[in-house]
Amino acid sequence: MLIKKEIRILGIDDAPFEKDKSKDVLVVGTIFRGSSWLDGLISTKIEIDGNDATEKIADMINNTKHKEQLRIVFLDGIAFGGFNVVDIKLLSKKVKLPVITVMRNYPDFEKIEKALKNVSDYEDKIKLMKKAGEIHEVTVNDKKLFVQFTGIKFDKLVEILKLTCTHAIIPEPLRVAHIIASGIVTGESKGRA
Repeated sequence: MLIKKEIRILGIDDAPFEKDKSKDVLVVGTIFRGSSWLDGLISTKIEIDGNDATEKIADMINNTKHKEQLRIVFLDGIAFGGFNVVDIKLLSKKVKLPVITVMRNYPDFEKIEKALKNVSDYEDKIKLMKKAGEIHEVTVNDKKLFVQFTGIKFDKLVEILKLTCTHAIIPEPLRVAHIIASGIVTGESKGRA
């Protein structure tokens, strides 16, 4: 894979939600040329703590007019809407693109497994998290990120992170998806992606 300066990248994040008041959550995707130009915005909704994230995100990607230009999909973590876990290998297969999950911190699996026990199908969700593969540490601009990935070689992944982590430690498409999703739902963006 040749990494051009204006490679088309999709960054996906979910919006804030109130678990006891909502049954679904907004998921926003921003389509960028490298880290410089926002070319498009797509969205869907998924069930909170459900099992439809992989399917809904795949449909969102496959149905966008930008699909043919996309080269990479970034996810803000592996779970959306609480514990609606994305099967990154299946998502990559369905959209025919590499998928990279990006995390600021190394996951506390003991804490996650304890929280998951309150969710139906928690054993399946744990399996999906493990199926995503090893978590790799990457240093970009002297800061650490943690990633899981499929469909791309590690050296190319690092190259894309260096290209897209321009205004923050996380890739620009994810940062902007977070700002938009939280701004739509709460009226003003807050927190960090």
